[in-house]
Amino acid sequence: MHLRTTRAAVLLGAVLAAGVVGCSPALQGAPAPVPSVAPAPTATPTVKGPDGPADPVPDASMPAAPAPPAGTALAGLEALAVKGRAPKTGYDREKFGPAWADVDRNGCDTRNDILAKDLSEEAFKPRTRNCVVQAGVLKDPYTAATISFVKGGDALVDIDHVVALGNAWETGAQQLSDQDRLRFANDPLNLLAVDGPANRQKGDADAATWLPPNASFRCDYVARQTAVKLKYRLWVTAAERGAIERILRSCPGQPLPDATTAPPAGAPAGTPGKTPPSGGPGGQESMPPTGEVTYGSCSDVEAAGAAPITPADPGWDASFDRDGDGIGCQS
Repeated sequence: MHLRTTRAAVLLGAVLAAGVVGCSPALQGAPAPVPSVAPAPTATPTVKGPDGPADPVPDASMPAAPAPPAGTALAGLEALAVKGRAPKTGYDREKFGPAWADVDRNGCDTRNDILAKDLSEEAFKPRTRNCVVQAGVLKDPYTAATISFVKGGDALVDIDHVVALGNAWETGAQQLSDQDRLRFANDPLNLLAVDGPANRQKGDADAATWLPPNASFRCDYVARQTAVKLKYRLWVTAAERGAIERILRSCPGQPLPDATTAPPAGAPAGTPGKTPPSGGPGGQESMPPTGEVTYGSCSDVEAAGAAPITPADPGWDASFDRDGDGIGCQS
């Protein structure tokens, strides 16, 4: 009997010992492990925005970028509004008036004015009062190529609108008056004699999608675009502004071209802001405005002994110039 009791006690002790070993430390009175917690990140102070979530408070230790110097193209760029592109609905070249009108009334059409300005060694067609450029040499700003220009020859020279008419229409020109659009299309500030193929490649592109292949001219190019858009109260798209700014940051002192080469938008011809030329290309005397004499047809011009007739002559009408060479009613 004593032996059985002793064996039972031993067995009971073994069972109890096994149960104690399998119990969790908490049951044995040991402290429970403390789970690790990652420290919370330091919160950035915020200010509640008026229409949305809180905006970060600007870091006072970061100095604000200095304003561009007055008179630079960068300063002009900051003054331009940034908007989305308007629809091109309703656009037509005729919305900008007849091509190459004699807006400044110097007796020569705008195309020949720009050729005479941008070409060197220019030669004029006889009996046109230096109003028709026949030949010259162009140092092309877009490609840096030298082009020998001969009117009607193989070498193609275009007069480019630096701010293309289509781009202007989509960035505010559709809101301008007919008179302002006519001035825009004939403004020397917005016109350059350039390589024809390069101009065709550009089309109506803005600075975000096309730049002159000649990289050394890009600062001048976008500075002129900025000046034109300021003068005619046009805007730039966000992409266009970004492209212009990236270029101008490489030449921060690039001046804003003088916008007084034609009357301010909305101002009549002869108002302050433009010095009327004393003569057309080659220094010829400016002719009085046409309109005092009118001819119904080339027959009338010939009957009056006024043929051939040029834009400098009283009674000129563009319909007389069928071949576009600047001379009408040629026999």
